Amino acid sequence: MAKPPFGALSGALAALGTALIFLAVELRADGYERYVTSVSTAAGAIYIAAALVVVMWIRARRTRSD
Repeated sequence: MAKPPFGALSGALAALGTALIFLAVELRADGYERYVTSVSTAAGAIYIAAALVVVMWIRARRTRSD
């Protein structure tokens, strides 16, 4: 069985979260305050998903090493 692409997935999620944070900063600078909270919440959820992928990666390595 091939190894799942945990590293690529967590990196892509972290990059997407970072892009959303930059979008939130730009929205705030342009005066779109009402969208900043939604974009920031989405970025936080994506960072949590990236962290959960890393945890799954660690657990998958641990079960294969036995």
